[in-house]
Amino acid sequence: MTTDAIKPVAHPRHQPWYKILYIQVLIAIFAGVLIGHFYPGLGKQLKPLGDGFIALIKMMIAPVIFCTVVHGISSMGDLKRVGRVGLKALIYFEAVSTVALAVGLLIGELLQPGRGFNIDPSTIDPKAVSTYVTQAKEQG
Repeated sequence: MTTDAIKPVAHPRHQPWYKILYIQVLIAIFAGVLIGHFYPGLGKQLKPLGDGFIALIKMMIAPVIFCTVVHGISSMGDLKRVGRVGLKALIYFEAVSTVALAVGLLIGELLQPGRGFNIDPSTIDPKAVSTYVTQAKEQG
């Protein structure tokens, strides 16, 4: 046996703990909690940064899902197989939606939410809830 046949296995280098993504996310959450608790004024000033981050995440959802579906379909190769999978997915979606609808209707009939509220809509003052509406608009 030659020395060429026995090669040491290269182990992947471990990243430092501070370069791991989920550790960075946890640190950012912890920092956000601390800033919000001890420096609420600074937290309010940083709100546009957080809102922008959330908007960027929302913008990424549709393209990522679209690319995932396109990649999944294109990697299948056989069009008959794509059709079968699509049909199964459609049937599954319809069945699960029907079950969810039936469960919602059944729970609504059993629990009867709103029973006991004897409210005449003509006597309701819409201005009584205007403060709640403005608070909701301010909160976003």
